[in-house]
Amino acid sequence: MLTITQRAGRKEWTALAALMLPVLLVAVDNTVLSFALPAISLEFNTSGTTLLWIIDIYPLVLAGLLVAMGSLGDRFGRRRMLITGAVGFAVFSALAAFAPSAEVLVAARAGLGVFGAMLMPATLSLIRNIFTDRGQRRLAIAVWAAGFSAGAALGPILGGLLLEHFWWGSVFLLAVPVLVLMLILTPLFVPESKDPAPGAVDIWSIFLSIATMLPVVYAIKNLANGGNLMATLGIAVLGVTAGWLFTRRQLRRSQPMLDVRLFTVRPFSGAVLVNLLAVFSLVGFLYFVSQHLQLVLGLSPLDAGLVLLPGLAITITAGLLAVPLVRRIRPHLVVSAALLLSATAYWMVAATPGASAGNLMLAFAVLGAGVGASETLSNDLILSSVPAAKAGAASAVSETAYEVGSVFGTAVLGSILVAAYRQNIDLPANLTASQQTIASETLGGAINTAAELPGGTADPLLESAFHAFDSGVTVTAGIASVLMVAAAWLAFRTLRDTQS
Repeated sequence: MLTITQRAGRKEWTALAALMLPVLLVAVDNTVLSFALPAISLEFNTSGTTLLWIIDIYPLVLAGLLVAMGSLGDRFGRRRMLITGAVGFAVFSALAAFAPSAEVLVAARAGLGVFGAMLMPATLSLIRNIFTDRGQRRLAIAVWAAGFSAGAALGPILGGLLLEHFWWGSVFLLAVPVLVLMLILTPLFVPESKDPAPGAVDIWSIFLSIATMLPVVYAIKNLANGGNLMATLGIAVLGVTAGWLFTRRQLRRSQPMLDVRLFTVRPFSGAVLVNLLAVFSLVGFLYFVSQHLQLVLGLSPLDAGLVLLPGLAITITAGLLAVPLVRRIRPHLVVSAALLLSATAYWMVAATPGASAGNLMLAFAVLGAGVGASETLSNDLILSSVPAAKAGAASAVSETAYEVGSVFGTAVLGSILVAAYRQNIDLPANLTASQQTIASETLGGAINTAAELPGGTADPLLESAFHAFDSGVTVTAGIASVLMVAAAWLAFRTLRDTQS
């Protein structure tokens, strides 16, 4: 292992390049479905809730297992976890690519979440141990964060390119060449590392961490779907109770799976929340903009993906520029300004109902600048606050925040959009009960239903569906803009004690 005064050389930077492969892979897989959603919705006639589950089950399982996998990596070896995760990820990518039904696709996405959870804590914790010089580590983390943010933005673009020529399942086969290259480079350049004094594997903590996430997200979805209010509250209480029991167990253990006492340090907890909310804004934006570009504006998947290309470049650039910027400006000011850019992007969408492709391109570029800078700096603040031996646990906190933000970006904003769509759509009176159900679930369902109807009925249905969807986008973007302003205020208050 490197000493604290040793600066990284060519081998270490090559190791970083190898570690970026799984980062890009997992980040792309988080959003690559965005532009495949219309095709999946049309093929399987999925309900709005099922469509959300197809997206959310992957980051949900990922988030539930990240802390556990980070702890296991500290104990058994981070490189070993990385290689194991890569093999499993490839298997479930193939299963997802050829899923015969929406239910099988949800199951395959859950499997991807399990093995993705092995990949992510290993990458960031290995970076923490490879780069011991603070300046070099901050740059390495900037590259990592830029790769994560860029991967999330690149997903829809790659998805659009593939969907232009192949079926929707092709988006999952992206993993294969990346994983093959990673399995070649990792043993050659990435050193093994582990905690020299690890704690015992805590099965109950693993169970409680999952039992916290699943019920809370399900409750949000059930509420948006018009489910029974008392049942929804009961499910939410179950998740909150599991979270309380998890926290209590960690406080009582001499070697906790997750040191929750870290959250009493204001800059640490503030950085975690910034991380979560930055990703929340990115994934929530991609959820509705991908459908608007294709289903409302009628762009092909490739053309819709190209609309986001400038935002992708700006996301990467902003993440890298944040590193020299915080040498001159205090981190809390940079992060706050970045989150205000995200708020501005959502306001631009809310203020222009039925936005054109050009308006959405500009809005996503503004959002990318905010997400790129805030993600880089929040990850650095989280990781630099713990000893190198506990890097797996700290990186798991960072990535859990990322995945929780991804889950709630679609669960919260997606559910608001679904609820607003249902409230605003005006269905023709002569639809069958089945057609009414399908058309009222999603915009893709309305388009499918309209294809079965004569023009005199189809045209009013489509017009109403497009109007209902755009009304939902306006409401959703307005709420998200307010949340991002609140996040900027939170960052300004909690990160003031951090030093550049």
